[in-house]
Amino acid sequence: MAASTQNMNHLMKRKSDLEAEIKALNEVLDSQQGVGLKEPLVDTEGFPRADIDVYSVRHARHQIICLQNDHKAVMAEIEEELYKIHAEARKAKGESMDTTEEGGSVQTQSLTERLSPFADVDRVDEGSPAAEAGLKVGDAIVQFGSITSSTFQSMQNIASVVQHSKDNPLKVIVRRKDRETPLSLTPKSWSGRGLLGCNIVPVKR
Repeated sequence: MAASTQNMNHLMKRKSDLEAEIKALNEVLDSQQGVGLKEPLVDTEGFPRADIDVYSVRHARHQIICLQNDHKAVMAEIEEELYKIHAEARKAKGESMDTTEEGGSVQTQSLTERLSPFADVDRVDEGSPAAEAGLKVGDAIVQFGSITSSTFQSMQNIASVVQHSKDNPLKVIVRRKDRETPLSLTPKSWSGRGLLGCNIVPVKR
């Protein structure tokens, strides 16, 4: 699993580098009268605007589009790698359980024993995708999409899954009053901030 973790770290660094480049280019656009990606570069008479550096704006826009495509590809790779790490962790657990065959105790291992909480929900906004899914303050997350305690590294893992799963349902399992409750959570744009409308924090060790 070390190779997968190493690859994940490389992908996360690549993602951070791309986001830093995109941010820097957006700052270039902001410095040019805040033209953004879609504002016109010609005046009302059809001539190139004299109040901005048209070449710099065009160059920055082109670079941003290319980097956004690269970012989307990296996010897909991160999600794929998370699934891979998750599968490897499950396989490793299966192999370790097979070596301890004491009266078939493998079959009696419960979901509670296999899954440990790795994050807590401390805020759920009214009318948000999280609220619609049934998420509640105090829920302890034991699975979030492909992420479990064995594959969770940082909150960036959750952020990556959320971004990559926009408008697609995610399987989330929470521990509520000592019971596992499966939920279907769909990250999406809504009237509030973010794609979930809740705050998730790592479990304090």
